[in-house]
Amino acid sequence: MRAWVVDRPGPMASRPLRLVEREVPRPGPGEVLVRVEACGVCRTDLHLAEGDLPPRRPLTTPGHQAVGRVEGTGERVGVAWLRSTCGTCRYCRRGMENLCPASAYTGWDADGGYAEYLVAPRDYLYPLPGDVPAERLAPLLCAGIIGYRALARCDLPPQGRLGIYGFGASAHLTAQAAIAQGAVVHAVTRSAAARALALELGAASAGDRPPEPLDSAILFAPVGDLVPPALEALDRGGTLAIAGIHLTDVPVLNYERHLFQERTLRSVTANTRADGRAYLKLSLEHPPRVTTVPYPFEEAGRALADLAAGQVSGAAVVVMS
Repeated sequence: MRAWVVDRPGPMASRPLRLVEREVPRPGPGEVLVRVEACGVCRTDLHLAEGDLPPRRPLTTPGHQAVGRVEGTGERVGVAWLRSTCGTCRYCRRGMENLCPASAYTGWDADGGYAEYLVAPRDYLYPLPGDVPAERLAPLLCAGIIGYRALARCDLPPQGRLGIYGFGASAHLTAQAAIAQGAVVHAVTRSAAARALALELGAASAGDRPPEPLDSAILFAPVGDLVPPALEALDRGGTLAIAGIHLTDVPVLNYERHLFQERTLRSVTANTRADGRAYLKLSLEHPPRVTTVPYPFEEAGRALADLAAGQVSGAAVVVMS
């Protein structure tokens, strides 16, 4: 089979991904073999390719938003970021498996979806409908699920004012979920295309800063310099949730300007399977508009390079040819 691997982590200009030929993997106990139809392109894949996330194994195949069919049964499934947990630690027992110290991740600890086949534990797969295009389903498996958890973590009140910093794959799905709940959404992004998409999806504003104090905010852009202005934009009692797995250094905060008046700063770490099931149920019952930019499998490297350059409006998806 063909698979993309992270050869030498570095800037996308150095072409850290390489297309290789490999044996089709064999499932182990509790695993299934999945023929991949499409795989969403996530900023986490970019962090792995560029070395912001230290590789956990050599020549790893990235990708954790894979839609495919189980070999032998034809069952349509989704393979997402959370690959396995121990099931016995204090976090797993509390329903907080996203914090399990022994958790493992698709496309980081094990090969992911930038390949024609992958293996995955059956207990961590999500059943998907067979009549929805794979390109539309793929972004739901991380961009949608993580956005769903971030929305819960930012404590958005009913009809609240939500700021979304960075407006890519996850943000454009999260904005729709918040608007459907009655929120007023303000998108903060430098991209003209992203601003246009935000307004088209129903955002009240899209610009360099929110025009009014915010009850809640989510930071999707992996830029630590945005933390102080995002906190400063919060109204009293507001919460900022940082949704990414990687963030550049956060500048020094001023207590009175950024945190006083019970403003809260939170992180978002992966997701639980319960998050995934709840979001996918919601999104299949009330389908969001999924804006995608498809790339042929042979151009997975270009998809990541375009994401790095801020040239993707919506969600990039690698589609098997």
